[in-house]
Amino acid sequence: MRQKGAAVSAKVFVIACIACFLAGMLFTDRLWTSSEPHDEQYDRENISGHDEELKYAAEDCEKKTKAAAMEGRDLLNEVSRTHDAIKTLDKTVSMLEMELAAARASEAGSPTLSRSVGEQSKERHKAFVVVGINTAFSSRKRRDSVRETWMPQGEKLKRLEKEKGIIIRFVIGHSATPGGILDQAIDSEDAEHHDFLRLDHVEGYHELSAKTKAYFATAVAKWDADFYVKVDDDIHVNLGVLASTLARHQSKPRVYIGCMKSGPVLSQKGVKYHEPEHWKFGEEGNKYFRHATGQLYVVSRDLATYISINKPILHKYANEDVSLGAWFIGLDVEQIDDRSFCCGTPPDCEWKAQAGNACVASFDWSCSGICKSVERMSEVHKRCGEGDDAVWSGLF
Repeated sequence: MRQKGAAVSAKVFVIACIACFLAGMLFTDRLWTSSEPHDEQYDRENISGHDEELKYAAEDCEKKTKAAAMEGRDLLNEVSRTHDAIKTLDKTVSMLEMELAAARASEAGSPTLSRSVGEQSKERHKAFVVVGINTAFSSRKRRDSVRETWMPQGEKLKRLEKEKGIIIRFVIGHSATPGGILDQAIDSEDAEHHDFLRLDHVEGYHELSAKTKAYFATAVAKWDADFYVKVDDDIHVNLGVLASTLARHQSKPRVYIGCMKSGPVLSQKGVKYHEPEHWKFGEEGNKYFRHATGQLYVVSRDLATYISINKPILHKYANEDVSLGAWFIGLDVEQIDDRSFCCGTPPDCEWKAQAGNACVASFDWSCSGICKSVERMSEVHKRCGEGDDAVWSGLF
């Protein structure tokens, strides 16, 4: 009886377990089924929210991109305006420095110079260009050949200064015995032509670098010019072409114009153009740095003033043109290589003149000037000259 009840109880237990299992499966399936729509809705809402975020981010990025572009344009405009302002300020500072240096140079002018024309103590005169013709005591015939060709004389010389701002003077110092016969001859010639600039300098072939410094210092103290020219007295010059060429560079503060070259450094003693300090330029056979050939070159106001102010400490090499180039090494200087400053004598300059490209200067390289210039200057002027009216009709 007890065994039979136990068997029934076991069957009931098994059936109850199976029923519980089925009920649990049914409940779990319903729970799973009911949760699926909720998850899909959640995913849709999540995706929709993510899309909204992406859309907002894209719109925000586009706004920022446009703002950055506008800011970039504004920045470029501001940089451009700042650049223009800096250029204007730099030019103003350069002009102020120039005026200050010129004033110092004027104050430092040697009182001994006043003995020539008595203008040293006067206010500096404005000018466009000062042309200094380097000459020597023995070069009277050369000077006359220049006066008879490309250099105006008398009233025309004064008119050129007044109307065009072009000053032309023969540049010379004094002899080792001031007041001697050589100086008296120059005094007499100056009294006749009134076309000399006298320097506080002892003349001598090996003193050309010192003479160059003295010329610029004296010219700056006397005239407030845009340009200062040095030319030898055996060179033919077309003044109109020179003036129009310089007018194209008038806005540049520091220019150095001429026929640029880089010749060999000659270490051998006894040869022409020997450089005693050749060792400063490196090994034997080296060349000089680029510099303007000495027959004719131009420097702007700032550079001439720089030479005037620093005259006591500027080193002098054996060759004057090398010395000038050395003084500008390390400075912010624009070198302008203009080959019209070194044309040959006829037929070279003649062909160019006939083609409408008259040269600034003409000479023979073999002679470092016009060979036999006293005899040939008139011929060169006739065949290569720009015409006597060119300088008067030029706009500069």
